[in-house]
Amino acid sequence: MTSDAAPADAPRTEALLALRGAGHLPVGRDRIAMLEAVAVHGSITAAAKALGYSYKTVWDGLNAVNNLLPAPALLTQSGGRGGGGATLTDGGRRLIAAFRRLETKLAEISAAIGRDEADAPIDLLFWNVAMKTSARNALHCRVTAITRAAVNAEVALRVTATSRIVAVITSHSVDDLQLAPGRDVVALIKSGFVILARTGDAPRLSVANQVSGTVLDRVDGGVNSEIVVDIGDGKTLTSVITRHSADALALQAGVAVIALFDAAHVILAVD
Repeated sequence: MTSDAAPADAPRTEALLALRGAGHLPVGRDRIAMLEAVAVHGSITAAAKALGYSYKTVWDGLNAVNNLLPAPALLTQSGGRGGGGATLTDGGRRLIAAFRRLETKLAEISAAIGRDEADAPIDLLFWNVAMKTSARNALHCRVTAITRAAVNAEVALRVTATSRIVAVITSHSVDDLQLAPGRDVVALIKSGFVILARTGDAPRLSVANQVSGTVLDRVDGGVNSEIVVDIGDGKTLTSVITRHSADALALQAGVAVIALFDAAHVILAVD
């Protein structure tokens, strides 16, 4: 008796899909699954339980999706770590539907390639469209202006309808990235570079970027605290500061703050 099934140890081609628009970092299968789980269960807590992830893993993943898109895919309601609801936007539902349709088509193509792997280009077989970064903050932005100097250039960016930031990069980088007003980019900022002050208490500092927001979540560790700040339009900024500082500022959900970071600490990425 013969079988057409491949041996268990036979090489198998699997195509991994990640959706990405011009200038956006990709959104992959795991984060799409998080969106789907929220749509079914109505909250991040319930979605995390259903997926077998920690609350923080799903929270971080969904925040990343909102930050990487021009408009949020998910809207959350207050309730904090122990409760609250979450609903998909029309854009979020379209994102899921588009991803699943493309994933089905890609699986068919992958299977066809796999049937004749000996002749398939190695670059195609192992192509990976996903990108990961160690920067805690990755924000979709649009270039609004560029001011050049002899060596460096200041790039003005619109993050939300009310938030603007600037990045200082080399003029060579401006040319290499083909930056121009209207170009979509992703701004990367490490959480350790973001300092916080309560609104009204912010000292006068020579810091180019001062973004107003509201504390959305606080996670305390042994020494440091991770503070997630809602900056509007479904986007967030995350800051890691000492727990002593978080206590001194009495930071908790709902507190109005200003996130401050230097223009030189903003890294820009394009497609």
